[in-house]
Amino acid sequence: MQWLLGSIEFIHLNAWKVVGLSGSAIFGLRFVLQWIASERAKKSIIPIGFWEVSLLGSLCALSYFIFYRRDSVGIIMTALPVPIYARNCFLTWREVLSNTPDQAKSVPPVTVETADR
Repeated sequence: MQWLLGSIEFIHLNAWKVVGLSGSAIFGLRFVLQWIASERAKKSIIPIGFWEVSLLGSLCALSYFIFYRRDSVGIIMTALPVPIYARNCFLTWREVLSNTPDQAKSVPPVTVETADR
């Protein structure tokens, strides 16, 4: 256990490292979201949140690599899939927003029945 504590001592956090670590954690959360959605649906699906979390996590990590690390490998690795995540977010949001009024029309109105006393 002492070796673990000794290795943590050299880690110095600052605001940009928190942004980078948060981006990495958020990006990793997308797999948990996909797993939960697939378990609920009993089949493999990709929920809307998968693309939103991918985009948010990538943007946080990208800002860390651009402004703090100035690491060209990290910038390229993180920036290349961002347009794909953004496009998938746009497509899913457009689909959800276009289906919302149609679904509202197809759902019968809710009626509340009261018991006569």
